[in-house]
Amino acid sequence: MEYAKNILETIGNTPLVKINKLTADLPCLVLAKYETFNPGNSVKDRMALKMIEDAEADGRLIPGGTIVEGTSGNTGMGLALAAIVKGYKMICVTSDKQSKEKVDILKAVGSEVYVCPTDVAPEDPRSYYSTARRLAEETPNAWYVNQYDNPSNAVAHYESTGPEIWKQTDGKVTHFVVGVGTGGTISGVGKYLKEQNPNVKVWGIDTYGSVFKKYHETGIFDEKEIYPYVTEGIGEDILPKNVDFSIIDGFTKVTDKDAAVYTQRLSKEEGMFLGNSAGAAIKGVLQLKEHFTKDDVVVVLFHDHGSRYVGKMYNDDWMRKMGYIK
Repeated sequence: MEYAKNILETIGNTPLVKINKLTADLPCLVLAKYETFNPGNSVKDRMALKMIEDAEADGRLIPGGTIVEGTSGNTGMGLALAAIVKGYKMICVTSDKQSKEKVDILKAVGSEVYVCPTDVAPEDPRSYYSTARRLAEETPNAWYVNQYDNPSNAVAHYESTGPEIWKQTDGKVTHFVVGVGTGGTISGVGKYLKEQNPNVKVWGIDTYGSVFKKYHETGIFDEKEIYPYVTEGIGEDILPKNVDFSIIDGFTKVTDKDAAVYTQRLSKEEGMFLGNSAGAAIKGVLQLKEHFTKDDVVVVLFHDHGSRYVGKMYNDDWMRKMGYIK
């Protein structure tokens, strides 16, 4: 009989799926690394499990302990699934810009959830970064995950996502394109692919209101680049240690409107019911058209599932209110 001993054994080995209509004007083959097939419906399941296993191995996380993390939703979901199987309590801290669905889903899998204001500085005690740290300090036997600076995040993608992409493309991948938030995916996958073939190009998708693109190009952390934005799951107002800028060949920025519109287009034209960052990622691929030739194999990673965004990007009343559609 074939079966997984628990839900965590189903993480990884997600399919590559060809994108057809939206990329018809590109000269190259575009393949989506379709991460919603993970049990928590996002790429974050991979690094959530790896971070927990590494913390168990070195004693940071003890039996019966409490896991505390600041999350835009998906990492929290991955951690929560592992916490259930392994017998830990889970506290998630998120920001008020995240969709209601994400908060409801975290509660549905038994997490305690705190919602913090978005429009405050990271060091502000009300921010979700600061609140997560404080709760970890105040809670007995707690472990603060800190996905932004936790090296196990990038290692998870170096050990699993990168090798999968290399094997699935038979080593023919020429470009890897992905939205950048904590930096674990782009850094881990990019490192692995470049070790196999140094000519592979690694492109990050950034959003307006985030510091990544300018910092990569100039080395300047420009606070004038920081302002609130709508796109979920990518971009940052900090520089996470997991972002290895030396591996990244370049960034392209996608507007909130384009990210939302292309999220809908993926669903309606490709049958791909995906999250907000997927819309940003595919629009980013289209913006990079001049970098591709007919022999190229472009892999774009799609992070999470559309069910998290039903009240936002998939709601035409919300889209009209935001001015994204007429």
